[in-house]
Amino acid sequence: MSRLFGPDPAAPLSLDRRSFLRYAGLTAAAVGSAGLVAACGNDSSGPGNGTTPDGSRYGTVAVQLSWLKNIEFAGEYFADSRGYYKEAGFGSVNLIAGGAASTSVESGIGTGKIWIGMSAPQTTAPAVLKGLPLKIVGATYQKNPFCIVSSAAKPIRTPQEMKGRKIGVQDTNQLIFDALLAANGMTRSELTVVPAQFDPTPLANGEVDGWVSYFTNEPIILGAKGFTNFSFLFADYGLPLVAETLTVHQRTIDSERDKLKAWLKADIRGWQDAIADPAESARLAVEVYGKDQQLNLGEQKQEALAQNGLLESPETKANGLFTMSDKLIADNIAALGKAGIDIAADKLFDMSVLKELYAEDPSLIK
Repeated sequence: MSRLFGPDPAAPLSLDRRSFLRYAGLTAAAVGSAGLVAACGNDSSGPGNGTTPDGSRYGTVAVQLSWLKNIEFAGEYFADSRGYYKEAGFGSVNLIAGGAASTSVESGIGTGKIWIGMSAPQTTAPAVLKGLPLKIVGATYQKNPFCIVSSAAKPIRTPQEMKGRKIGVQDTNQLIFDALLAANGMTRSELTVVPAQFDPTPLANGEVDGWVSYFTNEPIILGAKGFTNFSFLFADYGLPLVAETLTVHQRTIDSERDKLKAWLKADIRGWQDAIADPAESARLAVEVYGKDQQLNLGEQKQEALAQNGLLESPETKANGLFTMSDKLIADNIAALGKAGIDIAADKLFDMSVLKELYAEDPSLIK
């Protein structure tokens, strides 16, 4: 997937959004120390069946988002605001913002403070390899939003076109960038890597030719400043990692299966609404759930439209949102291997809960 981004007078002019720290480093840093594995604690969400103190079937659950409350979690906003979680049997669902200073999803699940969270394979896999029994049970984004953005006047359309060019790469994204190079038979000697922060102003100023970016964010913001740009996704060039993956503890799959299916069903309904109504997705992000973030309505709507292309695929249209085929799982395992993370598919992914859910309620596939 590629896209040309031009000016949009409705979008903001600031360049202060830092969207990449959630996928920082492709390392096991999110796990903390090995002692975390032993600190699993009790499930903070309450009993998995019967009646909870608030009178609901499943009580309250804590859901950690991978980043601050912006458009990226529109499906959860719909599921909450339209009562889908309550219909599914939850007294309340606490949507906890992530961010640079927050505890990682993996750590939160390991300590029992979080019941389910949005993460990424390259973050969860190292935690599993260190002994934390986590599983990815679904993928909200069928494609990882990492991309290379460049000027439309001198576009970089493929990885091969990075040869001989200067590419701005943030410290936390060095490994995933190297994985992109490896996936395309390239080495750093064929281009110039310029250490960068997250503000893409050096790209706009012509100091570099390309910039490691996030497809649904920086290209849109740059376009709003009048910098017409072009971008290509890592996922389209040998690095098909999914993103915003739904991660749980193994005990949730084993002991709270019906509860997990109930939450997934509500969340699927929320994302179906979000995909169908980008304008309302943006309003919920700007005026309700992310109202303290000073988000811009025009930009958030553009991001909603952009992320729709990452949420849906021919496979999800045939099998339902969040699903991953055996091939897509295998592709992710191979992509992790290119990043130096070797893990077996059955140690990281478990699609059995989603398969059961869609088999029990085929009407969810839309």
